[in-house]
Amino acid sequence: MTHATPANGWRTFLIVWVTQSVSMIGSTLTFFALTIWLTQRLYPLPEQKAELGFALSAVGLAFGLPTVFLAPIAGAFVDRYDRRRTMLVADLFQALIALVITVLVATDSLTLWILVLLIALVSASGAFHSAAFDTSYVMLVPAAKLSRANGMMQTSWSFAGIVAPMLAAAMITLPGLAREGYFGTLAPLLGRMSDGTALVTGVDAFTFALAALVLAFVHIPSPERADLAPTAGMPKKSLWADVKEGAAFILRRPALLWLLASFTMANFALAAMNVLMPMVVKFNLEGSRAALDLSVDQAMGQLGSIAGVGGLVGGVLISAWGGLKSRRVLGVLVPMLLTAGSLAVYGFSPAFYLTAGAAFLIQLTMPITNAHSQTIWQTKTPREMQGRVFSVRRLIAWVSNPLATTLAGLLGGYLNPGAVIGTLGTVFAAFTFAQLFNRSLIRVEEEPPATAATAAIQ
Repeated sequence: MTHATPANGWRTFLIVWVTQSVSMIGSTLTFFALTIWLTQRLYPLPEQKAELGFALSAVGLAFGLPTVFLAPIAGAFVDRYDRRRTMLVADLFQALIALVITVLVATDSLTLWILVLLIALVSASGAFHSAAFDTSYVMLVPAAKLSRANGMMQTSWSFAGIVAPMLAAAMITLPGLAREGYFGTLAPLLGRMSDGTALVTGVDAFTFALAALVLAFVHIPSPERADLAPTAGMPKKSLWADVKEGAAFILRRPALLWLLASFTMANFALAAMNVLMPMVVKFNLEGSRAALDLSVDQAMGQLGSIAGVGGLVGGVLISAWGGLKSRRVLGVLVPMLLTAGSLAVYGFSPAFYLTAGAAFLIQLTMPITNAHSQTIWQTKTPREMQGRVFSVRRLIAWVSNPLATTLAGLLGGYLNPGAVIGTLGTVFAAFTFAQLFNRSLIRVEEEPPATAATAAIQ
């Protein structure tokens, strides 16, 4: 089936992109603030290193498990129902959860297990939002601009990575400044808070509400599916049948499976890095931080912002360039190899700014890798199947995240956290280098793109 993008599709994409980007900043603010809350308030003592590792793993699993294992259901769902409405409801639900976290933090009622439950709910909602959003902008953006749009999406995450850590760190200090007499009439209100974590999560709630409000006034078409109409003597096609169809599409294409294997390895290593980052800053870089007179939250803020600058540079680069027009798989593997090497340096480095430089390179290469990969998938998958296929793809690529999150927290609590990351980076680099000689993967773009009809009969 041929799909024509709306005449104002690019403008609609830009409007949605801006508001969803603001929401990304709010979510990144919350993630950073809650990480500091766990590190500095709930488990502040050096002898609580094992408890902190467990807590970071628990929160990581609460976010990762629903996202991964609900992905196929979410993908099949958005192939059947209105994608704009799905995003709108998900944004409203996540605004409500962020508001609940705000109240609990402000009243000192938040515990680890309540936080784990709330994060799991956010993750479950996010699975549907991601499935809808990832398959919506391909309905708005002309094919010639897809790589640019993908680059812009990567830029949004990178910009959030720059703004959020420093902004969150600054907001967390506001109650302390209020107790010192700053902020005039607002000082008594702010001063009653232990820290500014509740301010951060409140901003997150507002950004979700703003994104939902904008979605209420824009039009995003959803593809029509002829295969859902019941036929004589045959029951209506089930949601589970859609899930199996998405899996079959990928499993019949070895080149796409190898592409997924590369991202599964990458996600395993990067998930471990994300879990262990606070412990690396707190323990591995303790001497370097002391020499620079940086507290844990200041060091985390600087590290996050420097990494975010790298991501922004990479995102702007791929957005302006538009990426490779052929042999895009090299636009995946070469930057991925640089990511892996930088990850090894990140883990083994004893110096704060060397670690920050490695984080800069990791984030710089990721938008280029992701944009090329997304374009390959978008051009190889029929639009009316992208929800199912992309969500099964997400399940396969991210299934390693819960395992990495669990192992990283446990190993980091009892071993050297930096050495764990550095070893993973080395293995990741060796695996990626080997893929440059994988003939099946290198030829992924030589297969003609499928249609819904040909995909169904294969």
